[in-house]
Amino acid sequence: MAKKPKKGEPRVLGFIGVGLDNEDGHRRVTRSDEFFLIGGSADTHERMQDTAVRFGEALRNKGKTLREASAEEALDLLRESMED
Repeated sequence: MAKKPKKGEPRVLGFIGVGLDNEDGHRRVTRSDEFFLIGGSADTHERMQDTAVRFGEALRNKGKTLREASAEEALDLLRESMED
């Protein structure tokens, strides 16, 4: 069973992704258990979605939820998920 962070330790409850390069006027919004993604061009939004999917898979492979992961672990997984 996954270890929960100790009381008082910083925790990550979710991530917000904001794309600022939208020029086509289309409103793009995606939600998952760990992410809320908004805006961006089609390419930017798709890249944010790919990162969210890879992050969720990595978290599940560790057998944890985001609330069970430490802040450091969540940020490390996010960095790894963003790599091409």
